[in-house]
This record gives sequence, structure tokens and C-alpha cells, in this order.
Amino acid sequence: MMFEVVVVMNQDDWEGDIGDAIRKDLLSDVPGLPQSEPTMKIMYSSPGQFDGMLTYVRNILRVTIDPKLYTKVSLHTQKDVWANGQVVVRMNAPDGSSIIEYMGVHERILADYYTAIERRRLTAQLEKKYHQPLTRKIEDKFGVTLKVPTTFSACKEDGENFFWASDNAASGRTDMVVYTFPYESEETFTRNYLVDKRDSVLGVNMPGSFPHSCMTTETAYAEPSYKAITVNGKYCGELRGLWKMKGDMMGGPFVSHARVDEVNNRIVVVEGFVYAPETDKKNYIRRIEAALYTLHLPGEDTELPEVEILP
Repeated sequence: MMFEVVVVMNQDDWEGDIGDAIRKDLLSDVPGLPQSEPTMKIMYSSPGQFDGMLTYVRNILRVTIDPKLYTKVSLHTQKDVWANGQVVVRMNAPDGSSIIEYMGVHERILADYYTAIERRRLTAQLEKKYHQPLTRKIEDKFGVTLKVPTTFSACKEDGENFFWASDNAASGRTDMVVYTFPYESEETFTRNYLVDKRDSVLGVNMPGSFPHSCMTTETAYAEPSYKAITVNGKYCGELRGLWKMKGDMMGGPFVSHARVDEVNNRIVVVEGFVYAPETDKKNYIRRIEAALYTLHLPGEDTELPEVEILP
């Protein structure tokens, strides 16, 4: 299953403070959602019981504590140990207290790593199988490549610099937008600038069902977060938070990437958002976020980079 991990370690350690520290990390909330949803689903196994089907799970964490072998906490990754596409993280430590301290300093190190691994798997699938007509529309309109999920069925391309597509699902609806604007200064890459730009663009292009209703960013209930990430080896501004329909009752989570198209001296923004009031939202936002990573600007390499775990 997606976002599932098998933790293999001594049972006494798992049931004590060491296990608490690892569970706190792996079960930490998915960021940017309106309610609490854990990042990973955990299965536990003692070393002696780790065999059979458990060895084929694609995400595995093996924790080894031995003061004779190790002097500090270290994390190492192995691929395809028991199954193709599998990633095994080995956490080695001299004692339990060093693990607890390490996990306190490096918050979400495991959750973020496994999230990146699963996202890369989703992106790799999308690179191979995607909605070709909608993907071609984006390429013709903007001169960039962005793989649209095969589940999408509708689009709108009013305006010179705006494109919208949706799966129009009756339950768990997912949408994607693309828009561009001139790159004028580094001040573009701030939370306030990108939120203001988002509201101005979507306010015009994403009207609601009622008069004077339109999409905007929720800032009263939960402030959106901004951070710099790397996509295809280049700087990217990631905005994550909640959207709402002004004058209506609709809302949900969104995530957007803003990147500099150096060839055309412009900012290209790709965003995915979800409307799923009746259910958990994490897997919907994860799938559409994976699509954002398929964006290739003019002249960019199309190879997916490897995911590294940082100590």
C-alpha cells in the first residue's frame, strides 16, 4: 500500500520511549490539511518475525541498537533488497537515548523521506501514463511539459496565461491550474507575494456558483506555509495551505509550485487543489502534488532525481 512502512526492531524498544519517538515522526500530520491525518501507516515486526510477505513491503525501517558496533546514530538506505522498487532505511545507534535525541533534533526526517519516496513513485508512474490531449494543450499554450493525470476529463483555457483542468469527480474532486506572469524580482518568492498573486489570478479565473463568489486563499483559519524546495535541480517556491470559495461553502487543501522560466523570463505556477468534504484528503493531495513534479521548463532535463535522506 501507498505510504505504509514496516518497522523492524526489538519489541521492548518498540514498546518504550524509542518506539514512541519513531511513531511520533512517522505518524506526524500531513502538512497543509484542514484536519489531522497521519503521514504513514505503520506495521511492526520483531527481527525474528520479519519474513514472508513482510519482506516485500516497499517501505521498510530496520532499527539496530548495538554499542559494540556503533558510536552515533546513522541512517543508510538500500534499494531493491527483497523486491523491485523497495527502499529500506537502516537506523543504527549505540543506545536508545541517542535515537530519542536524534529524532528530537531531526523532526520528520523519516516521514519526509518516505513521503518523497512515495511521491517519486507516483511521479514516475505519471511520466509514463498521462492524459495526452490535456498535456498537449498545456504544452501548446505555455511551452512547458506538465503531465495531467488520466482521471482528468475537463479543462478551461480562458485567458492568455491561465489553464484549468479537473477530474470532476463526484467524491474527492481534484483540480489543477497553470498560470504565468513576468519575473520582475526575487521578492516574488515570498509567501505574501505568491498568496496575493494567487488570489488575484484565481479570483478572476475561478468564479463560484453564486454571484460575486470566487476562489481565494484561507488566511484567517490557517495561514498558508511557504518554503524553498528544489525541483529538477532548480529553485522552487512551494506554497501550501487551504483554499475557500468566497461567498460559498466550498474549501479544501492546495499546494502550488512557483518556478522561474529563465528562457522566457517569467514565473510558471502549477497548483493542485482538492475538494473532498466527506473524507480524508491526504491521498488526493499527494497524487496531485506528484503531478506538479512532472513540470519541465524549457531546456530542463526530464530525468527524475533520486531522493536522498539527510542526517
